[in-house]
Amino acid sequence: MKKIEMVDLKGQYENIKEQVNQSVLETIESTMFINGPWVKSFKEHLEKYLEIKHVIPCANGTDALQIALMSLGLKPGDEVITADFTFAATVEVISLLGLTPVLVDVDPETFNIDVTSIEKVIGPKTKAIIPVHLFGQVADMEQILALAKKNNLYVVEDNAQSIGADYTFSDGRKKKTGTLGHIGTTSFFPSKNLGAYGDGGAIFTNDDKLAHTIRGMVNHGMYIRYQHDVVGVNSRLDSIQAAILDIKLNYLDIYNESRKAAALKYNQCLANHPHLITPFRKGDRDSHVYHQYTLKVIDGDRDGLVKHLNKNNIPCGIYYPIPLHLQKAYTSENFKSDDFKVTTEIVNQVISLPMHTELADRQIDFITDTVKAFFG
Repeated sequence: MKKIEMVDLKGQYENIKEQVNQSVLETIESTMFINGPWVKSFKEHLEKYLEIKHVIPCANGTDALQIALMSLGLKPGDEVITADFTFAATVEVISLLGLTPVLVDVDPETFNIDVTSIEKVIGPKTKAIIPVHLFGQVADMEQILALAKKNNLYVVEDNAQSIGADYTFSDGRKKKTGTLGHIGTTSFFPSKNLGAYGDGGAIFTNDDKLAHTIRGMVNHGMYIRYQHDVVGVNSRLDSIQAAILDIKLNYLDIYNESRKAAALKYNQCLANHPHLITPFRKGDRDSHVYHQYTLKVIDGDRDGLVKHLNKNNIPCGIYYPIPLHLQKAYTSENFKSDDFKVTTEIVNQVISLPMHTELADRQIDFITDTVKAFFG
């Protein structure tokens, strides 16, 4: 059996090797490394895929979040609400801009931001909500959008883990994640569902004015060379990464279908286990693209399971072991432990098993047999 990888980037590359190598070589030979035609091509193709007016590529997913918030004209002290259970980049950019992060608890089934908790903390300084579509599953966007509209708040989607997922509204309409709020952001970190071979990110919006502002911000605030109209940063997707992403975008739906199939196989193998809760999916099959396959270990030794899997050469991950409200960089007297009961519980339960586009049934059988053997 082939060695089990947490993310098999080499196996994925082998299937598109000729296309990628040719495109990268053409990019290098052109010497148009910054803002070359491949960046424009990828941008246009991603706009078409997402059915959105504006895609602005940038250097990475964290920059995408920061620039999105910068474009809204928020002032120091303005509050931005986001989830306590997520990667630190989401709260990092809020703090870097002098804004005030307001962390709330998450839903125990989906791991996504809890709408009821959002409603409780909205105040006069609240200006925006950042829902994170965690592990590949769409947050409860219809309720979030309604709440934002009622309170005149911006919605900035952190779509770093869920590109390609669909959200179905109660009236049957479907839209891609990242296109639901005022602004969407994503990361093209190599392990993502749509991953580059280095860093990369993008910002999405249907708002012409915001798109214009963002285009300047990613390029030192310039619309005309050496004329700086807004305060900006240097955050550009390079041509080589754009060329690779343009090829991989053609396979994104196939990649996501492979992940869904692997998740279904996992679910079948681990169904009704007394110590395990398999990932909950809210909505139809397209609402979860399984960036991670994350179990909850109930009444069991999660950390012991990690050691057991590693002993059997099966990689796994704990995403995320420490809630943001307990991280040294983001502690605040405003954060009360009783407000984060779900997050505090699940950080000691979650474990993510290997998940990628090349995962074979035989590997899943071995992984799940090893998991079940731990519990006896």
